[in-house]
Amino acid sequence: MHHYRPIILALLTWLMVGCANGDLELYAGTTPKLDIGTYFDGRSRAWGMVQDYSGEVQRRFTVDIDGRLDGDTLVLDERFMYDNGDTDHRVWTFERQAEDHWFGSANDVEGPVVARQAGHVFTMTYPLDVEISGRTFTFTMDDWMFLQPDGRLINRTAMKKFGVTLAEITIVFDRQFTAEDP
Repeated sequence: MHHYRPIILALLTWLMVGCANGDLELYAGTTPKLDIGTYFDGRSRAWGMVQDYSGEVQRRFTVDIDGRLDGDTLVLDERFMYDNGDTDHRVWTFERQAEDHWFGSANDVEGPVVARQAGHVFTMTYPLDVEISGRTFTFTMDDWMFLQPDGRLINRTAMKKFGVTLAEITIVFDRQFTAEDP
């Protein structure tokens, strides 16, 4: 029986992590209310890290984001700088469908992304091709963003393959105010 213990513990952990994402509607009515259109309208900076399945930090990065909200369209121009000097560039376009629903697309994401928000939370799931050691793998990215009372936004992303979380990304966003801002 003892040789089954690691397998049973791994399965229980996997089930708990799978259930941890929760239901977005649990956050309805929570504050401060997050609206990605108003939050990302302007400049933001973010700091993040990628951890593998064991929790070991594999990469650290910063992101400078220029956001433009025009009516129901939000464009996020993201410029990544990794700790090893690599850079990346992603441009997201979100179209508001309803107060709490958006359709998103990005230059490196296939197909439209359905995104939802409730209370202080925003979530979306999308496929992303990631190059690792010269090979490209498609992961399912499960993003959950949580607005904090001080205005910072914490993003937790599970990178999944075949439904199993192989890595996690943690990002903290901070709005960058200019002299014209209130």
